[in-house]
Amino acid sequence: MRRFLIAGNWKMNLDLTEGSALIQAMLGNSDLQSALDAVDVVACPPYTMLHKAADLLDGSAIALGAQNMHQEEEGAYTGEVSGKMLVSVGCEYVILGHSERRQYFKESDELINRKAKAALKVGLKPIICVGETLNQRESGVTNQVVEEQIRGVLEDLTVQDMRAVTIAYEPVWAIGTGKTASPEQAQEVHRMIRELVGNLYSTELADQIRIQYGGSMKPANALELLSQPDVNGGLIGGACLKSESFSEIVKIAGGVSK
Repeated sequence: MRRFLIAGNWKMNLDLTEGSALIQAMLGNSDLQSALDAVDVVACPPYTMLHKAADLLDGSAIALGAQNMHQEEEGAYTGEVSGKMLVSVGCEYVILGHSERRQYFKESDELINRKAKAALKVGLKPIICVGETLNQRESGVTNQVVEEQIRGVLEDLTVQDMRAVTIAYEPVWAIGTGKTASPEQAQEVHRMIRELVGNLYSTELADQIRIQYGGSMKPANALELLSQPDVNGGLIGGACLKSESFSEIVKIAGGVSK
């Protein structure tokens, strides 16, 4: 059975004091801690919190991730952060191509692909995001849109590369809107992604790769979503900003995996 991966994307929230308090609450939450034998958990705070988060998480089973990175190793890119820098501060994961990066910063599949290659080169595990807008879903082109994104972001990645990759399906219309894809809608797209990975690589790799759901997962809907056969975790937004709700999702994932 594919091991669940629950990653908390803090986005542009929480300063150093607030973020430290959240991590300490997570470390002290018995429900979260008891699930770590069965679930991989990642905290993805803002850059300003990474160094402190690494210190606080040192020795725990919660991994550290970043929310983005630049595609180049170094250079005159004011305000940017490289994969090498993320590794040096203790990151193990990095989120790439989040829908907000695509929407607000116009990131393309080709750019996300370059970032993925750069991340893999320095040993980071990319969480690569794909997903359709409301207009695209209502137009009946969800599968075509997601397939095009998958082919673009995974271009030239090897089987070995893919063993370090997690794909996060984000129905863009369900992020921060209060809407959530039904378990059946989520499963349909997750299954399509897995079949596509099988066609691009092999059924063996497709069976192994983790596909997270990234569209407003919270304690109230986590059980239904995580019970779907091709949903292997969650990329959590708002619900990760409070220890109680994030820990409850991790606990639910632990229960489903048993």
